[in-house]
Amino acid sequence: MTFARWVFRIAGIFGILAVAPMYFMEHRLAPGLEYPVYFYGFVGINLVWQILYLVLASDPARYHPIMLPAFLVKTLSFVSIAWLFAARRTDFGMVPPAGVDLVLAILFLAAWWATRPKPTPESPA
Repeated sequence: MTFARWVFRIAGIFGILAVAPMYFMEHRLAPGLEYPVYFYGFVGINLVWQILYLVLASDPARYHPIMLPAFLVKTLSFVSIAWLFAARRTDFGMVPPAGVDLVLAILFLAAWWATRPKPTPESPA
Protein backbone atom coordinates (compact mmCIF):
# COMPACT_ATOMS: atom_id res chain seq x y z
CA MET A 1 0.00 0.00 0.00
CA THR A 2 2.86 2.37 0.71
CA PHE A 3 4.01 2.25 -2.93
CA ALA A 4 0.54 3.15 -4.22
CA ARG A 5 0.16 5.92 -1.65
CA TRP A 6 3.41 7.52 -2.74
CA VAL A 7 2.76 7.13 -6.46
CA PHE A 8 -0.65 8.78 -6.34
CA ARG A 9 0.38 11.41 -3.79
CA ILE A 10 3.34 12.51 -5.93
CA ALA A 11 1.20 12.44 -9.09
CA GLY A 12 -1.51 14.55 -7.44
CA ILE A 13 0.81 17.16 -5.97
CA PHE A 14 2.90 17.40 -9.14
CA GLY A 15 -0.25 17.61 -11.25
CA ILE A 16 -1.83 20.37 -9.18
CA LEU A 17 1.40 22.38 -9.32
CA ALA A 18 1.55 21.91 -13.09
CA VAL A 19 -2.13 22.38 -13.96
CA ALA A 20 -3.49 25.04 -11.57
CA PRO A 21 -1.32 27.87 -12.97
CA MET A 22 -2.76 27.19 -16.42
CA TYR A 23 -5.91 29.05 -15.30
CA PHE A 24 -3.86 32.25 -15.48
CA MET A 25 -1.92 31.42 -18.66
CA GLU A 26 -4.55 31.26 -21.41
CA HIS A 27 -2.98 34.01 -23.51
CA ARG A 28 0.44 32.38 -23.30
CA LEU A 29 -0.59 28.74 -23.76
CA ALA A 30 -3.49 29.14 -26.17
CA PRO A 31 -3.35 32.56 -27.82
CA GLY A 32 -6.19 33.44 -30.15
CA LEU A 33 -8.52 30.69 -29.04
CA GLU A 34 -11.91 31.09 -30.65
CA TYR A 35 -13.62 29.05 -27.94
CA PRO A 36 -11.80 29.48 -24.60
CA VAL A 37 -14.38 27.21 -22.96
CA TYR A 38 -12.43 24.24 -24.36
CA PHE A 39 -9.21 25.45 -22.78
CA TYR A 40 -10.77 26.08 -19.37
CA GLY A 41 -12.78 22.86 -19.60
CA PHE A 42 -9.56 20.93 -20.23
CA VAL A 43 -7.80 22.63 -17.33
CA GLY A 44 -10.74 22.08 -14.98
CA ILE A 45 -11.17 18.40 -15.78
CA ASN A 46 -7.43 17.88 -15.55
CA LEU A 47 -7.36 19.55 -12.13
CA VAL A 48 -10.18 17.30 -10.90
CA TRP A 49 -8.13 14.25 -11.89
CA GLN A 50 -5.17 15.58 -9.89
CA ILE A 51 -7.41 15.88 -6.84
CA LEU A 52 -8.69 12.36 -7.48
CA TYR A 53 -5.09 11.10 -7.39
CA LEU A 54 -4.78 12.57 -3.89
CA VAL A 55 -8.02 10.82 -2.89
CA LEU A 56 -6.60 7.55 -4.28
CA ALA A 57 -3.46 8.11 -2.20
CA SER A 58 -5.53 8.41 0.96
CA ASP A 59 -6.80 4.80 0.76
CA PRO A 60 -5.47 2.77 -2.20
CA ALA A 61 -7.26 -0.44 -1.16
CA ARG A 62 -10.64 1.25 -0.95
CA TYR A 63 -10.26 3.11 -4.24
CA HIS A 64 -8.51 0.29 -6.10
CA PRO A 65 -11.11 0.12 -8.93
CA ILE A 66 -10.48 3.79 -9.80
CA MET A 67 -6.81 3.09 -10.50
CA LEU A 68 -7.54 1.62 -13.94
CA PRO A 69 -9.38 4.73 -15.20
CA ALA A 70 -6.50 6.80 -13.77
CA PHE A 71 -4.10 4.62 -15.78
CA LEU A 72 -6.21 5.17 -18.89
CA VAL A 73 -6.19 8.96 -18.44
CA LYS A 74 -2.39 9.04 -18.37
CA THR A 75 -2.07 6.52 -21.21
CA LEU A 76 -4.49 8.39 -23.48
CA SER A 77 -2.73 11.65 -22.71
CA PHE A 78 0.59 10.15 -23.81
CA VAL A 79 -0.88 8.53 -26.93
CA SER A 80 -2.68 11.73 -27.95
CA ILE A 81 0.42 13.89 -27.69
CA ALA A 82 2.59 11.27 -29.39
CA TRP A 83 0.09 11.06 -32.24
CA LEU A 84 -0.10 14.83 -32.63
CA PHE A 85 3.69 15.12 -32.56
CA ALA A 86 4.07 12.35 -35.16
CA ALA A 87 1.55 14.16 -37.37
CA ARG A 88 3.50 17.42 -36.87
CA ARG A 89 0.50 19.08 -35.24
CA THR A 90 2.32 19.99 -32.02
CA ASP A 91 5.88 20.97 -31.23
CA PHE A 92 8.53 19.15 -29.23
CA GLY A 93 7.64 21.16 -26.11
CA MET A 94 4.71 18.80 -25.52
CA VAL A 95 6.85 15.64 -25.65
CA PRO A 96 8.48 15.86 -22.16
CA PRO A 97 5.12 16.25 -20.37
CA ALA A 98 3.85 13.29 -22.41
CA GLY A 99 6.86 11.32 -21.20
CA VAL A 100 5.94 12.15 -17.60
CA ASP A 101 2.41 10.90 -18.30
CA LEU A 102 3.81 7.64 -19.71
CA VAL A 103 5.96 7.08 -16.61
CA LEU A 104 2.98 7.84 -14.36
CA ALA A 105 0.77 5.47 -16.39
CA ILE A 106 3.27 2.67 -15.82
CA LEU A 107 3.49 3.51 -12.11
CA PHE A 108 -0.32 3.63 -11.85
CA LEU A 109 -0.56 0.17 -13.40
CA ALA A 110 2.13 -1.12 -11.02
CA ALA A 111 0.24 0.42 -8.06
CA TRP A 112 -2.98 -1.21 -9.26
CA TRP A 113 -1.22 -4.58 -9.47
CA ALA A 114 0.46 -4.16 -6.08
CA THR A 115 -2.83 -3.34 -4.33
CA ARG A 116 -5.04 -5.94 -5.98
CA PRO A 117 -7.14 -7.91 -3.50
CA LYS A 118 -5.42 -11.09 -2.40
CA PRO A 119 -7.53 -14.27 -2.59
CA THR A 120 -8.46 -15.77 0.74
CA PRO A 121 -8.98 -19.48 1.43
CA GLU A 122 -12.74 -18.86 1.70
CA SER A 123 -13.01 -17.00 -1.61
CA PRO A 124 -13.55 -18.93 -4.85
CA ALA A 125 -10.59 -19.01 -7.21
